[in-house]
Amino acid sequence: MKTVFFGTHNFAATILEGIINNPLFDIQLVITQPDKPVGRKQELQKSPVKLLAEKHGLPITQPVSLKSYALHPAPEDIGHMTYDVGICAQYGLIIPEDILNAPKHGIINVHTSLLPKYRGASPIQSALINGEEETGVTLMKMDAGLDTGPILWQKALKIEPNDNYTTVEEKLAKIAILGLTEAIPDYVAGTLSTTPQDNAHASICKELTREDGRIDWSKTAQQIYNQYRGLTPWPGVWTVWNDKRLKLLQINPSNKTLQTGQVLVEGDKIYIGAGDQAIEILELQLEGKQKTSAKDFINGYKSIDKVALS
Repeated sequence: MKTVFFGTHNFAATILEGIINNPLFDIQLVITQPDKPVGRKQELQKSPVKLLAEKHGLPITQPVSLKSYALHPAPEDIGHMTYDVGICAQYGLIIPEDILNAPKHGIINVHTSLLPKYRGASPIQSALINGEEETGVTLMKMDAGLDTGPILWQKALKIEPNDNYTTVEEKLAKIAILGLTEAIPDYVAGTLSTTPQDNAHASICKELTREDGRIDWSKTAQQIYNQYRGLTPWPGVWTVWNDKRLKLLQINPSNKTLQTGQVLVEGDKIYIGAGDQAIEILELQLEGKQKTSAKDFINGYKSIDKVALS
């Protein structure tokens, strides 16, 4: 199948690698976001999808917007190609309706939830933050709505208590590659029918910002731990100590009971009181400083348990 692939981030790169190695898919074009400035020096960084496409010698285009982008050049152009199907995973830009309809069989989106639950930009994070015990992958034919198109294929995944964003994403990528291999050929052949979504059961998850990582210490230890599971590595969870942002890079619930927001230093361990039980802090990073273990932080900041969190 002559295929055009839309994707940008790590999850998308894993999907692309899975279908590159599958003889069912003939990747004719990869569309990814433009290189982005990163770090203090604002050096341009290629997306994971671009790096992988370059490695395999695939044609790449990086439009700032698809609103004026023509998926099918004029017939006299050397690059003219009619695509059988499009595959989209974590692309990150709006795809206009004319491009959605350009491939013969449309564009299939790899969505990391059991639609119609968690439509939107942060389905994995939202499932973890909300303490869900199950998520999954949905293959959906894209339409003009926000993850509202008909469903081709779904498979559930049990979320383990210690799963985090990274582990769930890795598991879902493997499921998605299997799903594309199973479902797309039958769909293109006309032997797999689609199922409309039940909009009455839909829920929307928002695009995340750094502020979503701020911890409310009145929440339970499990709620805070779920926030950490969903938001690590980005945007990460944090609090304010001594008027500076304090990132909590590695935490665990504990069976200690402290007052809400109370900091306890016990040997080389740091505990912070939540709404019920305390959270143990294993690794942290103060604004403007390098990340450090709890033990080293205690040695460097003797007053950690004397300054209130906010």
